[in-house]
Amino acid sequence: MTSLIHVVLVLIVVGVLLWLVNSYIPMASSIKSILNVLVVIIVVLWLLSVFGIFNLPAR
Repeated sequence: MTSLIHVVLVLIVVGVLLWLVNSYIPMASSIKSILNVLVVIIVVLWLLSVFGIFNLPAR
């Protein structure tokens, strides 16, 4: 149960940070689109890793 709460909290924090960047930092729409796609890809890979479906490479 704790890991589920951790996952939900991380998703909320990432979503709020992405919303803040999109709302309050002026940048070209193409850069915002690239940033949004990168964040979504990173979050999806992290979620797959958390649930054991995909292993992220070790550093």
